[in-house]
Amino acid sequence: MQTITEMLPALAVVGLLMLGLWLFSITLRNVSIVDLFWGPAIAVAGATWYLLAANPGDRALLVLVLVWFWALRLGVYLLLRNHGKPEDRRYAAMRKRNDPGFWYKSVYLVFGLQAALAWVVAAPLYGAISSTAPLGWIDALGVALFAFGLVWETLADWQLARFLRTRENADAVMDRGVWRYSRHPNYFGEFCLWWGFWLIAAAGGAWWTVFGPLLLSFFLLRVSGVAMLEQDIGKRRPAYRDYILRTSAFVPWPPST
Repeated sequence: MQTITEMLPALAVVGLLMLGLWLFSITLRNVSIVDLFWGPAIAVAGATWYLLAANPGDRALLVLVLVWFWALRLGVYLLLRNHGKPEDRRYAAMRKRNDPGFWYKSVYLVFGLQAALAWVVAAPLYGAISSTAPLGWIDALGVALFAFGLVWETLADWQLARFLRTRENADAVMDRGVWRYSRHPNYFGEFCLWWGFWLIAAAGGAWWTVFGPLLLSFFLLRVSGVAMLEQDIGKRRPAYRDYILRTSAFVPWPPST
């Protein structure tokens, strides 16, 4: 109970951040901006716990630096990718389903939900920041897994951005580079780096924060990630059906021939 109480201030701060974004989204008539702040919202939660910690140690500073590095990279990438584009089709479909009144419904359907999810996913950060145990080899393993995931995710984003700029056919499928081995290498990178954060937290004794990466993994695979993106993509892009048949959905694996 004491742990939950200590975690709540970060939920309040992230909630206020999302409330401000919601008000801004009303003027834009575009709730897609919530995606830009997914990473920063988690980093803000971590910063809140760090500032409130009585005596933050090396592990606390380590995860704070790592999470802000990840959050800023992701936020800048999404800002550049989405600049000048209309509302994401997933949110546009949500708007259509919930009109009239989506402008106020979105405060809980989109922004409130994102605030709660960010707070839960960030739990390993709290576990690491609140720990006083010295750094050890499991921390090193966690940092290595984080670094691999970040590099893999960044490489996937860069390769996809370059492909979208240079493709000659709008129906062409990206199946080169790391995308040759996984249909969603960016999500796999995200998966790895958050399990890296959990290893760092577990090294400090906060193994119980495993629900954070488990929730993220579930969403990546079954809710807003792979499952949602591929729900109807085969109908919209026939070439993608062949890509599905020969390429692993998530974990990188040599393609079948």
